[in-house]
Amino acid sequence: MTHPASAAQIAAANPGTSTWLSANAGSGKTRVLTNRVAWLLLEGTPPERILCLTYTKAAAGEMQNRLFAQLGAWAMMEDAELRAELSEMGVPDSSEVPLDHARTLFARAIETPGGLKIQTIHAFCASLLRRFPLEAGVSPQFSEMDDRAGALLAAETLEELVATPEGTALFDDVAQHLTDQDAEKFCAQIIKSRDHFARARSRADIFAAFGLDEADDVMAQALTPEVLHDFNTMRGALQGVDSKTMVALAERLAPLDLNHASQEVLEAFLNTFLTGKFELRKNPVTAPVLKKLDPNMIEDLKEVARAAHERRGRQAAAAQTAALHAFAAPYLARIEDRKAARGWLDFDDLIQKTRALLSRSDVAQWVLFKLDGGIDHILVDEAQDTSPVQWDVITALAAEFASGEGARSDVARTLFVVGDKKQSIYSFQGAAPEKFDEMRETFAERLAAVDAPFQSRELQYSFRSAPTILNLVDATCGGGRAPGTGSKVLHTAFFEDKPGRVDLWPVIPSLGEADPDRAWFDPVDRPARNDPKVLMAERVAAQIEQMLSDHTLITVGKERRPVQPGDIVILLQRRKELFNLILEKCKARNLPLAGADVLRISGEMAVKDLTALLSFLATPEDDLSLAAVLRSPLFGWSEDDLFRLAHPRGKAFLWEALRRRGTPENTVTELQELLRVADFLRPYELLERVLTRMGGRRRFRARLGDECIEALDALLQQALTYEQNDVPSLTGFLTWLDAEEIKIKRQMDARAGLIRIMSVHGAKGLESPVVILPECQFIKAQGAPRFVEGPDDLLAWKPGASLTPPELAEQVEAKAMAQQDEKDRLLYVAMTRAESWLIVGAAGELGKDPTASWYGKIEEGMRDLGAEPLTMDGEQGLQLISGDWSDATETAPTVAAPMPPLNAIYRAEAPGPIATAQTRSPSDLGGAKALSGEGLTEDIAKLRGTLIHLLLEHLTDVPPSDWDAAARHLLAGATNGHPDLNPDHLIQEAVGTLNALPHVFAPDTLSEVAISAPPLPGDDRVLYGVIDRLLVTPSEIICADIKTNAVVPDTPQAVPLGLLRQMGAYAQALAPLYPDRKITPAIVWTRTASLMVLPHDLVTAALQTTVDG
Repeated sequence: MTHPASAAQIAAANPGTSTWLSANAGSGKTRVLTNRVAWLLLEGTPPERILCLTYTKAAAGEMQNRLFAQLGAWAMMEDAELRAELSEMGVPDSSEVPLDHARTLFARAIETPGGLKIQTIHAFCASLLRRFPLEAGVSPQFSEMDDRAGALLAAETLEELVATPEGTALFDDVAQHLTDQDAEKFCAQIIKSRDHFARARSRADIFAAFGLDEADDVMAQALTPEVLHDFNTMRGALQGVDSKTMVALAERLAPLDLNHASQEVLEAFLNTFLTGKFELRKNPVTAPVLKKLDPNMIEDLKEVARAAHERRGRQAAAAQTAALHAFAAPYLARIEDRKAARGWLDFDDLIQKTRALLSRSDVAQWVLFKLDGGIDHILVDEAQDTSPVQWDVITALAAEFASGEGARSDVARTLFVVGDKKQSIYSFQGAAPEKFDEMRETFAERLAAVDAPFQSRELQYSFRSAPTILNLVDATCGGGRAPGTGSKVLHTAFFEDKPGRVDLWPVIPSLGEADPDRAWFDPVDRPARNDPKVLMAERVAAQIEQMLSDHTLITVGKERRPVQPGDIVILLQRRKELFNLILEKCKARNLPLAGADVLRISGEMAVKDLTALLSFLATPEDDLSLAAVLRSPLFGWSEDDLFRLAHPRGKAFLWEALRRRGTPENTVTELQELLRVADFLRPYELLERVLTRMGGRRRFRARLGDECIEALDALLQQALTYEQNDVPSLTGFLTWLDAEEIKIKRQMDARAGLIRIMSVHGAKGLESPVVILPECQFIKAQGAPRFVEGPDDLLAWKPGASLTPPELAEQVEAKAMAQQDEKDRLLYVAMTRAESWLIVGAAGELGKDPTASWYGKIEEGMRDLGAEPLTMDGEQGLQLISGDWSDATETAPTVAAPMPPLNAIYRAEAPGPIATAQTRSPSDLGGAKALSGEGLTEDIAKLRGTLIHLLLEHLTDVPPSDWDAAARHLLAGATNGHPDLNPDHLIQEAVGTLNALPHVFAPDTLSEVAISAPPLPGDDRVLYGVIDRLLVTPSEIICADIKTNAVVPDTPQAVPLGLLRQMGAYAQALAPLYPDRKITPAIVWTRTASLMVLPHDLVTAALQTTVDG
């Protein structure tokens, strides 16, 4: 009988109906998705008609790997095994399925043109825009702009804008509300929110949206004559009242002229009726004062003060918002112009331009028609993280599915959407979990209207976690403790008997005063040894070390075995101080650690040292950078070495002092060499020279360990990326590096067998037998957002908290609640990564509300489940445990099989390098090369010969009509204006030779023929030379050498000895190659444009004199 969990998966995977699937963590949604694709292929759907959209590249790769592994396995299975596999997958009548067809699916999925489309929605949109660039209004050759290029573009655009008088005025209006660190983030937020600025808003429009007029005067509206009269009356009632508070109030009001409205009076009026937080005072005056007044007068004045403060807040919000929109319009226009000029689209552009393309009435039908002929089935993974604009794209793609018509109305077309609202944790990337249910209802209605089958299903069974962990997840996240996960949180364990364990460690509280253990030379930001985060890091490292040394037993799959390093994952909410401390403490205990999941290369010591070196090379007067370089592993100076150089130098620059001292010689020499080449080497070449030729990679590795290699490679990759986007320069590259922190996401694979430390966001989609959550204390929420939704769909710039008007305060509160809800969902994700053992810890305060922290929520859930006390370091925690967790001493630890003996060949010393054979050129056999009377210096004669050789070599490839132009192009700048190298004379001599000897330079002849021959007797050097022209006929080989001598001999016997020896060597080298043909050596004399054939005996005799000599 099929298990209910498998039955639910089969029903969801059935491609006969559109399906909307809500899947708990660990419920096998990826298996369902891949089974559905395989099922579609099995039913004959062409691979190119299936579109799978995933949230990340890693998820796309994982899905593709699983699918190909499944199809590949089918190709190799026996008939019975394959039919059983198909039956288990849920394929009906599997006995009737043609198995040969199933075995071909793997090849079809790989080899089909266009292939099976499993990609992120950004990748799909990019491919669609490239297919329809004209319709979308983008460059056909556009490229995706990365975050770093975007940050540089934003900074450059801001500089360009503020360089204009208009831009300066606009920026001044917004700058008064920013800190010196805010401009970059402010511009980034404008770019991210650019959709909200598409509609132009005038200043008057913005004030009207807040219910204001630009001319409104808060002071005049609040301090009417009646209000001033009543306020003055109240001041009079203060007289004679001996209350300390009232006396102080009377003293503050006494100097004011309350007969006339003024800013000073308004401030005093508001301070009287409002608190420092601008909330209404319950009793602005005491009872004795109140008895002297009309009871309603104080309440009326309070209401006036409240209304005035709100109006003043609205004015501040309207003024800031108007400044924002006035600045954003030209700024965004310049951004778009710069991107268009460079052919760039950012990731938001890909989605937005695709949405616009599919929404345009004039082209949308054409695009959909083309797609209608290409996509029959759409599958969307991780749908809870899909943003509203992405849903618009998906809706447009699936529009024909619900129309009842299409390019192929006879084909059943389906939509499959899978997600889990409880795991929506990417709001900072636009995710809107509420859209998951909203879009389900939308598609259900549309498909029902055309009688297309549709089902909504849930997967509750978890194939990952033990019942103990799942029960705690339900108790913690359900029952209102974590509202962000929804009211219904229910899981069922597939493996009911799987041992499970949850340890709640005692809280490490804040101790107030830090232990003063910091020495004077320690960094000022080094945490004290009794800092809760330091103690937590020590506890985590010690616990892991004990697990591994004690061979603590856990159940992984069906196997009960000792914990291994790859079984352990440490998850934190933030990559901050505790994250780095845990890395440090684990390394100190020599635990096998995979390192951080995200590599920030700017924080890596090796990268800092190389950046300092580049800064010094760009500016040798940069003393601090040079000092950092000298102390780095590149040169290995001690602190004392540096002091002895720097202290006595006076006002001289450090480089000047080092150069003057001249020692250590290798340091000075290497730095001088780098300075010499820094101006013309590209940044990549410069870094590669330091790391390879100077041995920098070896030095860094010796000092910092293997982990630095990844950072060095990432820096080199950044140099290449920079060179693809800009004209390479040293200062430009340094600016590129400073533009934005470089983050490299690392693949944390459990198969590497190393302990992994990650953020919870980074762990999405992963699982592990042991999960440690050490950062469950109260963490203050992020600050209020700068931009919020205002009235009339206006993106408003919120003023300070004291001036925030009610309509914006509601939005701020809603965003704060949404942030807390997402934090609840993050807790759900963190807890559900654990398979067998979950460990929870907290370092610091838990907050006033017990459920304000993750620790508090989990603690209450554990108490509800009847957790037992857990004693640790003399403190009490809690523990839930089920199944067999007996000590490892009861079961012998597994012992690794002994390594096989190493073959002796691998222990033998490697032989030395084979010596490179020495060569001897035929032109270096000795003897004169020219007759007397040449008239030119040796250098000029050689250069003249080289230039004529160059012309004769290349002009043969050019039509005669173009010889003159081609020759002058070849000689451009080569003669340096020397009178004996007149280009006209050189060209005349070369062209004359070509015209006089056409058979020597015919197309079927060979030029620049390299040839080698055995050494001459008595010599161990191989003969190696290049024959200028080689004429090969059936009966004869003519080898001709070109000579540009000014004095040409009349007969072969008068040819200088050195030339005869050279031609004899060529003849001797050619003889074994052409034993059946006559070898004829000859010389082309360019001065006379003639070919002189040399008798074979003459050149042989000349060569023999070389041997005899």
